[in-house]
Amino acid sequence: MNEIQRAKVVLRILDKTYPNIRVPLKSRNVFTLLISVLLSAQCTDVNVNNVTKNIYPKYYKPEHFVKLGRKKIEKLIRKIGIFRIKAKSIYNLSKILIKKYKGKVPKTFEQLEQLPGVGHKTAGVVMSQGFGQPAFPIDTHIHRLSQRWGLTNGKNVIQTERDLKRLFPKKNWNKLHLQIIYYGREYCKARECYGISCKICTTCYPKRKKPFKAKKP
Repeated sequence: MNEIQRAKVVLRILDKTYPNIRVPLKSRNVFTLLISVLLSAQCTDVNVNNVTKNIYPKYYKPEHFVKLGRKKIEKLIRKIGIFRIKAKSIYNLSKILIKKYKGKVPKTFEQLEQLPGVGHKTAGVVMSQGFGQPAFPIDTHIHRLSQRWGLTNGKNVIQTERDLKRLFPKKNWNKLHLQIIYYGREYCKARECYGISCKICTTCYPKRKKPFKAKKP
């Protein structure tokens, strides 16, 4: 089975397992989606949602966070990992959005990635989930699973993104990104499947007997 055949297997199983997919991070608008994605670095979506459910009803615009100031933002997100660094990013990017973009979130990768605390993956999530533009955000989980499933040799997340975009139709990218995340959490877990027990792994590699070790990005 070559990588193109494996990609077809992955797409078929994921579409059957998750025909309808929901965005895991709760948000009120594109700005709050950006904030939630920024907060989710080194933190679970559940934890982010638990924290932001008490924030977004009242604070959901860049102007709100600039008015709050860094210290108050820190208090609001203190249950989130590395909250001081994230509070600084939120405060500074809110100021930039007001000054450069009239309080709106920009709609290009280049502009998003120039914002404090916003990397390529965060920009990709905002582009796909916020603006509906084709993107394939790659986090460490997708990077690991893509190696297990034989879709990339996993040198780095940049290569993984390039390989997945080459193997899958553009129309599937946004949904597929979420499907892979959900499947990894439910069926192809790092310390349970090991690349030898879930349906995708056993279909793509029926003769694999030893646990598969993914290369770190």
